[in-house]
Amino acid sequence: MNTSFRKSVFVGIAGLSLVGTAAGCAPGQATGTQATGAAPSAVAGSATYKDGIYSADGNYVSPNGTETVGVKLTLTGGAVTDVQITQHPSNPNTRKFQGEFAGGIHSQIVGKKLEEIKVSKVAGSSLTSGGFSQAVEKIKSEAK
Repeated sequence: MNTSFRKSVFVGIAGLSLVGTAAGCAPGQATGTQATGAAPSAVAGSATYKDGIYSADGNYVSPNGTETVGVKLTLTGGAVTDVQITQHPSNPNTRKFQGEFAGGIHSQIVGKKLEEIKVSKVAGSSLTSGGFSQAVEKIKSEAK
């Protein structure tokens, strides 16, 4: 194993540890609103999600420290019909990457079932997707 690869592995593990620690200590931030009269929708597996608009913040670790990204999803029939990203940049680099992520996420998840959403890199931004995924997990819990 070469030195640069070993460093990358250690940095990645350290980052995941920090994200897990921060996520475990963070207060619940998910808020959801069920649409009036909406019936639950069946989704792949045995999960059901209520139609409505749901919002949550997710955290991730960047070279500049812990960052936060806000996610607002509209669910209809168990599928995502709209997504909005609220940027919470702490510096110009974060602003750039969260902006690129916000510009590219719509085409990757709108029309997909909530259970099918898996993103790892959007428009060149790979770290923001960690915060996005954390927020989506909170939304899944809220929408059940």
